[in-house]
Amino acid sequence: MERLLVRGVRLEVQRIALPGGGRGAPLIFLHEGLGSVAMWRDWPQKMCEATGRDGFVYSRRGYGGSEPVPEVRGTGRLRADYLHREAFDVLPELLRQLGVARPVLVGHSDGGSIALLHASRFPVTACVVMAPHVIVEDVSVRSIAQAREAYETGGLRARLERYHADVDVAFWQWNDIWLSHEFGSFDIRPDCKSISAPVLALQGEDDPYGTLRQIDEIGPTQGPFEREVLPQCGHSPHRDQPGRTTARIAAFLQPLP
Repeated sequence: MERLLVRGVRLEVQRIALPGGGRGAPLIFLHEGLGSVAMWRDWPQKMCEATGRDGFVYSRRGYGGSEPVPEVRGTGRLRADYLHREAFDVLPELLRQLGVARPVLVGHSDGGSIALLHASRFPVTACVVMAPHVIVEDVSVRSIAQAREAYETGGLRARLERYHADVDVAFWQWNDIWLSHEFGSFDIRPDCKSISAPVLALQGEDDPYGTLRQIDEIGPTQGPFEREVLPQCGHSPHRDQPGRTTARIAAFLQPLP
């Protein structure tokens, strides 16, 4: 694990280098709203091996071992455009430091939204998104409100604590903005229409954080667009259906440079 200084913030970054060197554009893994490098567990390594590509995994500010956010519920509170800022400002600078020009983005949930936004403005080889958010739905807000209750009175805080240096920062920066009035107008469907790279969108049919509108309304993009609905799968295809998810992504990427 290493720490890179990106726009004045120390971010933890994990490099996945295959023996003999990977072929083609590397995979860049973008985590969910409560995720981190550690929360991906070993799936990025398996995904890199299945595709024959090297990879990079990083934790956004306030998550995992990356630098925390001071006054996260006050002056440091995330703004409604936080996903746009990650996609348009932070990620391009991180990729520049890594020496990656046309990545394959693999994003989950919030990370999927970041991947779509980045691909709408910057060159990428492909964009793979799992349970992304393109709009805010009532079902999303209800589930996130339930997560707040589980964090305050249930066991969610203890479960998350092992994955984040400052678990309160990680949770509240995500939960507060999603339950705020200003975030209710979040809508990146117009941005998705500018994506020219191939896009694969996957979502579980039992996802409690969004309906299938979240992947249906990504298209039309300017390039190839594929969607996959996974049965017996919730919000995390790579955890609920790891074999099927890995195989589907590998097949999608196989013909690409």
